[in-house]
Amino acid sequence: MKTLNNLKETEKYYNKNTNTYEFIENGELLDIQLTFNFTVCSHINAGHIKAWDIEAGYIDAMDINAWDINAWDINAGNINASDIKARNIDVWNINAEDINVGHIKAWDIEAENIKAWDIKARNINYYAVCFSYKNINCNSIKGRRTNSKHFYLDGKITIKDE
Repeated sequence: MKTLNNLKETEKYYNKNTNTYEFIENGELLDIQLTFNFTVCSHINAGHIKAWDIEAGYIDAMDINAWDINAWDINAGNINASDIKARNIDVWNINAEDINVGHIKAWDIEAENIKAWDIKARNINYYAVCFSYKNINCNSIKGRRTNSKHFYLDGKITIKDE
């Protein structure tokens, strides 16, 4: 894992032509640890990302482990975060405190609270509230509190067989 302590150390990975931080060495995606708040108006491409705060246009990574993530689009294998704010999330597994997003497409979601425009997932496990403005499509949805609620405003919930 490559540890980066400030924005200056990330400059050599920035590609102006694509507006992307490409954390690649010897043709391989790097696993990176950011020890500072990484706020950029660009894209991030890395193997595994471990960070306190990430704010970017688009994040493409195998795994993201961060306290806060603010991004337009996130494409990742796994996300472990306290708070996620994004337009679109396309991921296998999400483990988060709070998710506030436009569209979620995931295999499994485990979160405290979920607020989204559309949710497509295999399994959804939340603490108190899970709601969608449009649709919720999943194989299972379950709240962990006895009075937890999941609902939609203008669409439908579709529970499909596995």
